[in-house]
Amino acid sequence: QLVYPHDFRLTEKEVTTLRSPSPSFGSSGVSLGAGFLQKTSICYLSFPDSYSGGLGDTQFSFRLRQAGGSRNSPFQDDGRYNREAPVTLQREAAHYFGYVYFRQVKDSSMRRGYFQKSLVLVSRLPYVNLFQCLLQLIAPEYFDKLEPCLEAVCNEIDQWPPPVPGQTLNLPVMGVVIQVRIPSRVDKPGSSPVKQCNQENLLPAPLVLPSVHELDLFRCFQPVLIHIQMLWELMLLGEPMVVMAPSPTMSSEMVLALTSCLAPLRYCCDFRPYFTIHDSEFKEYTTRTQAPPNIVVGVTNPFFIKTLQHWPHILRVGELRMSGDLPKQVKVKKLAKLKTLDTKPGIYTSYKTFLHKDKTLIKRLLKGIQRKRPSEVQSALLRRHLLELTQSFIIPLEHYMASLMPLQRAITPWKNPPQIRPFCQEDFMKSLEHAGPQLTCVLKGDWLGLYRRFFKSPNFDGWFRQRQREMTQKLEALHLEAICEADIVAWMKDKSEVEIVDLVLKLREKLVRARCQHLPVKEETLQRVSLYIDTIIGSLPEDLQAVLHHP
Repeated sequence: QLVYPHDFRLTEKEVTTLRSPSPSFGSSGVSLGAGFLQKTSICYLSFPDSYSGGLGDTQFSFRLRQAGGSRNSPFQDDGRYNREAPVTLQREAAHYFGYVYFRQVKDSSMRRGYFQKSLVLVSRLPYVNLFQCLLQLIAPEYFDKLEPCLEAVCNEIDQWPPPVPGQTLNLPVMGVVIQVRIPSRVDKPGSSPVKQCNQENLLPAPLVLPSVHELDLFRCFQPVLIHIQMLWELMLLGEPMVVMAPSPTMSSEMVLALTSCLAPLRYCCDFRPYFTIHDSEFKEYTTRTQAPPNIVVGVTNPFFIKTLQHWPHILRVGELRMSGDLPKQVKVKKLAKLKTLDTKPGIYTSYKTFLHKDKTLIKRLLKGIQRKRPSEVQSALLRRHLLELTQSFIIPLEHYMASLMPLQRAITPWKNPPQIRPFCQEDFMKSLEHAGPQLTCVLKGDWLGLYRRFFKSPNFDGWFRQRQREMTQKLEALHLEAICEADIVAWMKDKSEVEIVDLVLKLREKLVRARCQHLPVKEETLQRVSLYIDTIIGSLPEDLQAVLHHP
């Protein structure tokens, strides 16, 4: 019915071009970005996909693939943001997140007897807590006052500062100030959020969000606590998984919780917190002519039990039921027991875990339930366990990768920097004998088998490419520093004009690359290289100087 800001014209055509007016937080974070988005997909993903008898307001989220067109980001600060944000919170070039506030109430004046409407916020940023909080403020007003409300809200959001990692922001909207801290890559993993500041001068007192993105993990995982080890392994290995839930809220929260449990390692596979039969990728995911893709997909329509029953891992969750004081835990069941009708909650899989269960964690969580420990404390306990597990697994890989870096003394100013040595899986496996996960993790099991399987997963590929890119950039930076320390005049004494001109061109190329790729080089170093170039050009004959000054 309505799109704000108005200059994002959504026509009746399935694919629509969207533009963004400025690089502020509002237009880069909350509004729609550049590229192509499917109007029909957004509409279908904004409503429950199966019969929902529940009345009232519900919130959930979805993730949508950009449907072709230019992938270049229009946001001026994209490069800086992605460099400084944790890898798990970077803007995605090819996907959008949708945050939905859905209202269903009885209304005899409507043809169906119900008022059913959704307000959807679309962003490239995975700030689920911030945007759902924002919708809680906006949506009830919008349903009453319609377009004037959205116009006022968008005007306020357009004044928000950009989301700079490490900064605490005060975001005014509708008479409320939301205070959030944008996480930074340099934050210590697992540390508590930095204490919010600047509250004493704010009237009214701000609405402080402890995190822009972290879910209540304990609440999300309540029915599967005893299987947390298995679910972590399935996520680590990028296994295809279906989450079948009674509502889009449960579906989307479970998928987001699963994909977040690898932090600080990035989950590099595809994931759809909520997916419907109308999605353009429905045929791709339901075909039996090829193996299911590496994706976690959340669904609510019972029809998916039939169409996705060939998938290797299916998590069926129902409404939370208690067994005494404790949440009833689902059981692991064979895939053959998956019935098309009336499928009971359970994890339907033939997967055998590589690592043993951490019974100590389960006992601590169950004791916390009995003692009525607050959910946020239980979540912190669970998040800490998952963080330590991921770190124990990834630190040996980080150490081995660092050993492939050439020694600094091998980097000389007048030769190309040496190559990073190739990653050899067998050499890495040998290194585990004296530097493996057993040093930091008490869990026993087949760690070697888990690593071998991990090497075949998209998560390893994503991690390795990221590390290789960072190491290559570090080598480039060290090479520039070596050039700065060299005696350039002495080098030039016995060199021909051709060699000197060639050096000027190479140094210029390095300088441009260092600035474009934002290499980890001090500005002082870049200025010195620029000065070197001018010095070299100044020593050449005037005709060459003219050419090199005006290439």
